[in-house]
Amino acid sequence: MQLAFSPAEARIRDEIRAFLTDAMPPPSSAISEDGWISGFSPEFSRRMGAAGWIGMTWPREYGGGERSYVERAIVTEELLRAGAPTAAHWTGDRQIGPSLLAHGSEEQKREILSRIVRGELVFCLGMSEPGAGSDLAALQTRAVEDGDAFVVDGQKVWTSLASHAHYCYLVARTDPDAPRHRGISELLVDMSLPGITVRPLVDMTGEHHFNEVFFESVRVPRRWLIGEKNHGWFQIASQLDYERAGMERLLSYAPLFRELEAHLRATGRTRDPLVRQMLARFHGELAVGRLLLYRIAWNLSQGITPTAETALAKLYGTELEQRLVRFAGEMLGDLALLTSGGGPLATHTARAILNAPGLTIRGGTVEILRNIVAQRGLGLPRD
Repeated sequence: MQLAFSPAEARIRDEIRAFLTDAMPPPSSAISEDGWISGFSPEFSRRMGAAGWIGMTWPREYGGGERSYVERAIVTEELLRAGAPTAAHWTGDRQIGPSLLAHGSEEQKREILSRIVRGELVFCLGMSEPGAGSDLAALQTRAVEDGDAFVVDGQKVWTSLASHAHYCYLVARTDPDAPRHRGISELLVDMSLPGITVRPLVDMTGEHHFNEVFFESVRVPRRWLIGEKNHGWFQIASQLDYERAGMERLLSYAPLFRELEAHLRATGRTRDPLVRQMLARFHGELAVGRLLLYRIAWNLSQGITPTAETALAKLYGTELEQRLVRFAGEMLGDLALLTSGGGPLATHTARAILNAPGLTIRGGTVEILRNIVAQRGLGLPRD
């Protein structure tokens, strides 16, 4: 079996590589791993938008490129391999746009989508709460309809980029008397509205992208209700498929792996057959994950949203990333304890070790994902 890009797809790959050669910030010791969440550069995102690399699969009437999901996956792969600072537009491009295309009003699409395409808007996701992380249906944030607005009260946590965001894609309970999964709605909330407080949460790496967000009597115009009131759970399910199906669940540490392999070759460590075996294994596992993700992209291009496969892809990719980080730590030894002063590779590895536990939590824990694969993929009973 020969697996290769078509000539048109190969041209897309060459074009994004040429763009990155010109547009990437100068090399430095700055974070290049996990660049889709830690690499925040509004200027780079605007350059991406001007070049047509955002909203690639969306209709042209909203500023999109009407390209295939396979072509988008090619671009995403190259961005991750380069460690590009894409956080300012990533969430909008990955899932907010598709959600609005599927469920948003025409007014919402006209007002928001073209601005996402231009790289102008930063989004955060108002999902997790202190008592509702993996069990999202347990959320307590309320949105009470009052005339032409919803009045929102509650708290969200682990909200990435909330301190930068222009909008929060908020999930709130609009019918407290309905069954847990049926009284939930989605609102697009302007983060400049009165009553919103954002407090930073600094993680173990010393980085700040997580936040707590408090809503106190925030009046959100009713026109920003996404889709059908009390039907939000079913809309969220499709949005999470887009969140879990991306290359970022496999290649967040591609720059670290490339840097580590070069170090091992330069220092003669690859003469050790066990080291060679581990490198070969990682190359093989990354190839398998890559094929899985391209298969999902191909299905999306055919109008198929493969829920079990997206859960499997995130499960496979994030566990592989954690093994890769552990291997880097083993190869560097004590140097992997230095978040500064040990050189770029040591710094990147130390930060990755501190960050890696979260890989299999954010976006759906491995336990939740295994349940999805078992029930929706294999048809196994719940009990």
